[in-house]
Amino acid sequence: MKGQTPQGGRIINNGSISAYAPRPFSAPYTATKHAISGLTRSTALDGRRHNIACGQIDIGNAATEMTERMAAGVIQADGSTKVEPRMDVKHVADAVVHMAGLPLDANVLFMTVMATNMPFVGRG
Repeated sequence: MKGQTPQGGRIINNGSISAYAPRPFSAPYTATKHAISGLTRSTALDGRRHNIACGQIDIGNAATEMTERMAAGVIQADGSTKVEPRMDVKHVADAVVHMAGLPLDANVLFMTVMATNMPFVGRG
């Protein structure tokens, strides 16, 4: 992106709400998502002079193979197991399309797209 003419472009990193409110027994996953958040901030800053915009989408319980286990119930911070709502993955795709479609003089630094009733806000 630095070397092309015209210079610049957009990077959208795949984060997770787990970087802000981790699940039990998720230290490796949570650590990598924290790293992505730092990378997003650093790239957004360093990319400015090259007309490179960088943002991150944090996803919570999109209905994919990765979250199928939510329908059977997953361990919560209090030790209980509960079924968690999921959302159509199309909502994530729509959000990425929105971010990608912005002109380079505008940026969504962080966006959270999540199942409305999932236990995120207040988790723990």
